[in-house]
Amino acid sequence: METIAAPAGTPPAIPTTLAAPASSTSSPARRTAVRWAAASVLLAALATVAVVVLGTGPLRPALAAARHMRWGFLPVLVLLSLLHYVVAAIALRGASGHRLPLYETTLTQFTAAAANRVTPGGLGAVAVNTRYLVCRGLPLPRAAVAVAVLQAAGLPADLLLMAAVLGAGGDGRMLDAARDHAARAAALVPPVPLLVSAGVLLPAAVLTGRRAARSVLVGRAVEGFADLCRRPRDLAVTIGASATTTFVLALAFALSVLAVPATGAGPGDALALLAAYLVGAAASAAVPSPGGVGSTEAALVAALAALGIPAGPALQAVLLFRGITFWAPVPVGLLACRTLRR
Repeated sequence: METIAAPAGTPPAIPTTLAAPASSTSSPARRTAVRWAAASVLLAALATVAVVVLGTGPLRPALAAARHMRWGFLPVLVLLSLLHYVVAAIALRGASGHRLPLYETTLTQFTAAAANRVTPGGLGAVAVNTRYLVCRGLPLPRAAVAVAVLQAAGLPADLLLMAAVLGAGGDGRMLDAARDHAARAAALVPPVPLLVSAGVLLPAAVLTGRRAARSVLVGRAVEGFADLCRRPRDLAVTIGASATTTFVLALAFALSVLAVPATGAGPGDALALLAAYLVGAAASAAVPSPGGVGSTEAALVAALAALGIPAGPALQAVLLFRGITFWAPVPVGLLACRTLRR
């Protein structure tokens, strides 16, 4: 072992290597306990939010109707959930411009999803993906820009997908219900406070937007997006994969509704259910809760209610969808984190 001589008059340093074995042996067990505790807290939070936000009224009939569910849809839902993370890995590969190993990148998406369960606004996924790209050899600034571009590419991809679904002509009930709700909400808002609020908030939003546009982070993100535009193949892969991830979740949501017989939905309602998911997911994204817990469930149940589906079966379908696509991958992400560390 190499030693460094201390200056004269300095007391000898106390060796600290004796404490290393004890901490190294207890650290893995401590980390495992923390992970299981975090998972238990998340499950308890989900149950609490469901009861507080939705109440116990529709929860009881939803649980009672579980025995009548069409469980044949379950394997397809699991496959769609896995496909969602594979396509998310492909999107990350396109945004980074590197041929990342698909298996490890997919495991990273599971870990990113687990991190998103405790962080708002997708910050957990941003941190995990940035760390993964750095470990794969990308410089930190370029990795951060690639992840930021991936996040930004999700907006036009979702807009294109929503335009395609709405343009297919199967969303008449959804649009009529949305117009009715918008008219009722507008009638309840007094015009004078609305104008005053708009006069105060609009200039503040413009000022904040101008400052953000001049920031270094936004400038780097714009440069990264411009660099992606100079790579048409990677741009097509990124936007196409981002849209596919949303479409896969929307399809899983539609199958979850079809798996509940009491909803009365049939194959002819597929486009309306896809539109309901897109509208509900967009509405829940406005609430920066960790993983959208509570807001997503409430928004999706409201979207199904706009289609005339009763609250009990709607809640059962939403809980099935969120259980398979949202909570089931969490243990996989925790295990994948240990694998990626090795």
